[in-house]
Amino acid sequence: MEYIIGIDIGTGSTKAVAVNTSGEAIYNTQVSYPTLHPEPDQSEQAPELIWQAFVKCVSRTVDALESKPAAIVLSSAMHSVIALDKSGMPLMNMIIWADNRSASVATRIKESQQGKLIYEQTGTPIHAMSPLSKIVWLKENKAALFQNTSKFISIKEYIWNKLFSVYEVDYSIASATGLFQIESLSWNADSLRVCDLQVTQLGQPVPPNHSRTVTDHNLTHTLNIAPETPIYIGSSDGCMANIGSFAIEPGTAALTIGTSGAIRVANSKPVFNFKAMTFTYCLFKDLFICGGPINNGGVVLKWYAESFLKVNLTTGEDYENLLGEIETVSPGANGLIFLPYILGERAPIWSSDSCGVFFGVRNYHTQAHFTRAVVEGISMALYSIAKAMEETKLYISRINVSGGFVRSTVWLQILADIFNKEIGLIHEEDASAMGAAFLGLKSEGFIEEYNQLKPSLQTTFTPNEKNHEVYERVYGIYERLYPKLKDEMIHIQSLRD
Repeated sequence: MEYIIGIDIGTGSTKAVAVNTSGEAIYNTQVSYPTLHPEPDQSEQAPELIWQAFVKCVSRTVDALESKPAAIVLSSAMHSVIALDKSGMPLMNMIIWADNRSASVATRIKESQQGKLIYEQTGTPIHAMSPLSKIVWLKENKAALFQNTSKFISIKEYIWNKLFSVYEVDYSIASATGLFQIESLSWNADSLRVCDLQVTQLGQPVPPNHSRTVTDHNLTHTLNIAPETPIYIGSSDGCMANIGSFAIEPGTAALTIGTSGAIRVANSKPVFNFKAMTFTYCLFKDLFICGGPINNGGVVLKWYAESFLKVNLTTGEDYENLLGEIETVSPGANGLIFLPYILGERAPIWSSDSCGVFFGVRNYHTQAHFTRAVVEGISMALYSIAKAMEETKLYISRINVSGGFVRSTVWLQILADIFNKEIGLIHEEDASAMGAAFLGLKSEGFIEEYNQLKPSLQTTFTPNEKNHEVYERVYGIYERLYPKLKDEMIHIQSLRD
């Protein structure tokens, strides 16, 4: 049996999905690891634990299928930074996308004369999530560490180097750093000057279909793969999710809600919106993935359920039980609106000081109203990005969804009603890992084009026009709340312990 393994190196876990030559998922596995918070606003992970998770996912898949894969393709989360010394050892834990310590640095760069220029050169929003901001923060606050850093790499580069002893980075991971010129496909001189970096301190950019084979026999034995097995560097989780969600054609968007969330469309050229600071990441030299991310996806629902309802959300049944009750609540949660910015927010407001708000609370609101307001608030945050995208002529006619929330038909219908567009549930497997596997099928010649593949599961949710009219009124209030509360959100930070 011939099959491809797609590996997604995510924030909370590494996931592997094996697909056959028809693109059908035949096996999946997952290995989790913790995120560390040594100080407020800091989010770190241990790179070695993620490498071990990668090894387990590969070997476990091969053991289960009792045959060697035809190829392995990597996907990974964006915006991570690992500082290495001259021997290639990490000088500290990896700083992940959610780390907010460089917020003031990002604000300073964004407001400088170079800010808009760097954004339009790199396609990366200027925010604490970006390696650009993280590296400047390290330069200014960890001078000795910065001076001793031989290379700054991402988690995918860390794993790639473990496999092949070279530092290479795919175009999309590179273009999510704020350091990469997305049209020339080279490191951006203006960004390097801001960071005080040399090109030699970064990896070599390569296309996503770039591959190598493992020459270390001990390592092939550990991974349980054949020495001739090609491993493709692949792309970022966001770009891979578009491939895995069948959202490469113009007009079809991919919407993902995991820990965080995002909505993205493919386009033949970069598109910029400095006000909303949507992103443009390079997948291939002639294909760009444009959209915007939110910090507050499934993590908000989990926080709400565990902190206030004392309910653990670990299984699909847990989510169904929690969200089933909101079917009894009408759209708009009877005048209760939630701004979901409990972790600050990225697009389209890009404010690390923003915070969560329940607005309109009255004595007739019940738990079900609050639960529905949380779901609607997360959905409204994504809708606000789609609005910004369409302002820049990135039209969306249909949305294909993925992420842990896809098990909830209630949530999917809410999205259809808010966006007033058809929502397509394509499959329940991890879309980024599936996209990586699909890239492997194409690279290995099993398919010529992605549209040859057929979705393994397809359910369409059609918008209810009356519900959409209600949501448009709700959204009018929702989008006015943040500008009115923005200053108070900054001031309230002084009251934190």
